[in-house]
Amino acid sequence: MPADPEPLPTTTAELLPLALSRPHEALERARDLLSGNPPPLAASVARQAVGIVLREFGDIDAAVQELRTARRLARRSGSAEREADVQATLGVALAFAGRTTAGRNALDAAVRQSAGQLNGRILLRRGGVLLTLGHHHDALADLNNAITALRAADDPIWEARARTERATCNLALGSIARAATDLARAEDLFNTTGQELESADAIVHRGVLALRIGDLPAALLCFDQAAERFDKLGTPDPRLSIERCAALLAAGLPQDALDEAHTAVTQLERIHGQPTKKAELLLTAANCALAAGRPGDALDHATQAADLFDRQHRHWWRAHARLVEVRAQLAAGTTGTRLLRQAEQCARELATLSSPDLPLAHLIAGRLALALGDSALAAGHLATAARGRRRGPALSRAVAWLAEALRAEAAHDPARLMRACRRGLQVLDQHRATLGSSELRAQASAHGAELAALGQRHALRLDRPRLLLSWSERWRATALAVPAVRPPDDERLQAELAAIRAVTSNLAQARAGGLPTAHLSAEQRRLERAARSRALHAHGHDAAATPGCDVDALLDELADGRLLELVDVDGHLHVIVCGSGAIRRYPAGRTEQAARHIDLARFTLSRLAHGRSALTPAELLTQLESLGHTLEQALLGDAVHHLGDRDVTIVPPGRLHAVPWALLPSLRHRPLSVAPSARSWLRARHTGTPGHGRVVLVRGPGLASQGAEIRDVTTEYPAPIVLGEGSATVGRVLRAMDGARLVHIAAHGTFRADSPLFSALRVDDGPLTVYDLERLNRAPGQVILSSCDSGLTAPTGADELLGLASSLIQLGTTAIAASVVLVNDVAAVPLMIALHRRLRTGAGLATALRDARLDTAGDPVATATGLAFVCLGAG
Repeated sequence: MPADPEPLPTTTAELLPLALSRPHEALERARDLLSGNPPPLAASVARQAVGIVLREFGDIDAAVQELRTARRLARRSGSAEREADVQATLGVALAFAGRTTAGRNALDAAVRQSAGQLNGRILLRRGGVLLTLGHHHDALADLNNAITALRAADDPIWEARARTERATCNLALGSIARAATDLARAEDLFNTTGQELESADAIVHRGVLALRIGDLPAALLCFDQAAERFDKLGTPDPRLSIERCAALLAAGLPQDALDEAHTAVTQLERIHGQPTKKAELLLTAANCALAAGRPGDALDHATQAADLFDRQHRHWWRAHARLVEVRAQLAAGTTGTRLLRQAEQCARELATLSSPDLPLAHLIAGRLALALGDSALAAGHLATAARGRRRGPALSRAVAWLAEALRAEAAHDPARLMRACRRGLQVLDQHRATLGSSELRAQASAHGAELAALGQRHALRLDRPRLLLSWSERWRATALAVPAVRPPDDERLQAELAAIRAVTSNLAQARAGGLPTAHLSAEQRRLERAARSRALHAHGHDAAATPGCDVDALLDELADGRLLELVDVDGHLHVIVCGSGAIRRYPAGRTEQAARHIDLARFTLSRLAHGRSALTPAELLTQLESLGHTLEQALLGDAVHHLGDRDVTIVPPGRLHAVPWALLPSLRHRPLSVAPSARSWLRARHTGTPGHGRVVLVRGPGLASQGAEIRDVTTEYPAPIVLGEGSATVGRVLRAMDGARLVHIAAHGTFRADSPLFSALRVDDGPLTVYDLERLNRAPGQVILSSCDSGLTAPTGADELLGLASSLIQLGTTAIAASVVLVNDVAAVPLMIALHRRLRTGAGLATALRDARLDTAGDPVATATGLAFVCLGAG
């Protein structure tokens, strides 16, 4: 019987934990140790440490070789425990190398060969592999047994690791409360044992849990806290940055996500971090840049990522980076034979990988072939992409229906085109919430907007204004959808959505690693069906019904008033005039030309308001008058002769929100509202403004006017609630706003077009965000924002304000008054006082704003200030 092996020196035993925390140092120390011809036991540990580092750096084949050597050395040392531990590490490496049967056999042998504490640690590793492969119930059994063994052995660090893994498993099974309990306990264990790095990682896991259930503010808070911990430790974490980017994208903040990815890449390069992680971060940055509308940056990042993946022999990753390259070039307006060939090559690579993105590659190739006039080649690619329209994951089916729609349009088959558009949008409506990642949801929105745009184009060809209005509203419902930042109220639906997102994430990782995905794919489809069924049941109606506008109800509500919906079809504006029981269409100008006139008008307004011009105020005002006539023709065309003599509501397209509409001569003397969609206007009208209730006046810090209008307006109302000079805290403002009739906030703001729920007003103790308003039992009826600048130099556009209006209208607010350019705080004071006096007489917000504008138009600066304000919603 061999003698027991000598115990390992402390420095040698430290190599294994060091391999994960400081891999470069671990690699150097292990190789130094091996150069001294150590005994088998120590050599086994060193080889195992090298294998772990190589595995983490993506060199799986070399890792397997090192671990097999480590196993032979362990056997020679006579330590059964050492051999079992290496055998388990080898099993994990083999599984991640795609050799899952061999990997699972090695792990099974290690479990049989071990007992007690070591058995618990090996069960943890086997459970992790089973989880990755989608065998969730088997994984849960292993992890339960691992935690029992590790707790009995008083091994708190490994117990914490096992609880973290079990939380991921429970999340995939929809057990949110159990996952949260495990993560909280794991974090406590890491804290009490002084594991600062893993404690920070536990906060990341809490953030991922919040992200999976759809609580984006909580997720971002966790990621911020974790980033602060990692910064103190001087150890940037690429995984944190990737998850943070996912949360920001899900919140509709692509530019913030891109900035995060850029920072993470820079940090990783500075510390010479893992090349595998750098490649993944670059691909994340490419997707963020695409979402942010920066295709040039997306192309640069995707090309770098693809080159790195190629050198790392990571074929799945490389193929998907190449797909992003093609998408970026297409987004930049590139066409041509060369790009078509790239798309076709990408499709061939994705086909060999059985990638779910294959239909998207064929869709792009078909689109490029259409642009080149090769209808036969286009038909082939689009037909291939369209094959999956009745089966498979929701997004793949939506892509397939879009391909079918393009194929029908090219074949001049209008009935098939309309059917494909409706069916594709139906799939997206039914499954939007179940899409497992922010990238998938962004793609879904883009595909939905294109399907609706195809419907618009067809309605225009038929010259059917009512149909054009329906498809325009359908487009707005998709393209202007506000990302949800809080989880749904239905706890079971919340659990199912969290499970879908967890499984989708695991599925993407398994595909990237070349692992079997049958179990995960089946689970994904099952969960999608269950969540859709529950959502239909919870909503009490058919969620597949078109979320457009009830046109008859719209006309009834308008009576003899007018709603003008501007539609951009292929760069040309069309005005749909609704009112007096009829819907008519009139052509207007080109979108690009109108956008240039708008920019000039806003620039001139700003110069007049702030005295930044060599011209006199009177000369600038004359310029503005001329611009108003030019804008009117570009935006309204012949529709200007069909406005009647009543109130007007404007529904502009996405690119033309930031318009000082009162500058247009035919609109200046009318009560005028601007709405994100006809449907949102109708909703606000049906909500109605309460005739009685609290009036809340809030003055934020840092205003040039010191919020003077708040002091003067106070006397206009009996017992208003006035907050400011330290009392305007987020909590007190929210309590005062809850159910108020009218809220006036004089505060600097940051308004987000990309994610309105993250728009914020600056009050005394920090930002008051729109998602904070979701905590209200009842939103305020009307809101006035009198100092809506970004706090520095960037003007607030109606782009952003319409996003804010859309959010507040959904919460129950009926109308908002705010400016579309950076206003002169001091000049706004008389306008605001006049506005409140008109409101006190019972006028609606749009009428009161019109009258206040006319009452205070005594000099050019006052006139410009009045023209800068618009009424958003249903005034």
